[in-house]
Amino acid sequence: MKRFECGSLVPGCNWHTRDENEAEIVRRTAEHLRSAHGETEIRPDMVERIKQRITKVSNAA
Repeated sequence: MKRFECGSLVPGCNWHTRDENEAEIVRRTAEHLRSAHGETEIRPDMVERIKQRITKVSNAA
């Protein structure tokens, strides 16, 4: 299982998501950035920053 915490990219944001599939995490995060943080365009460098912040977690976490 993999996890992304928005606060690692946008300080103070408590939103997070997890999935086995990294692409799904990136998709959900991009949608969150659009709806919650007003991002109108998710550029390739932003996708890379999201990927760098995805962590592995145990299924029990």
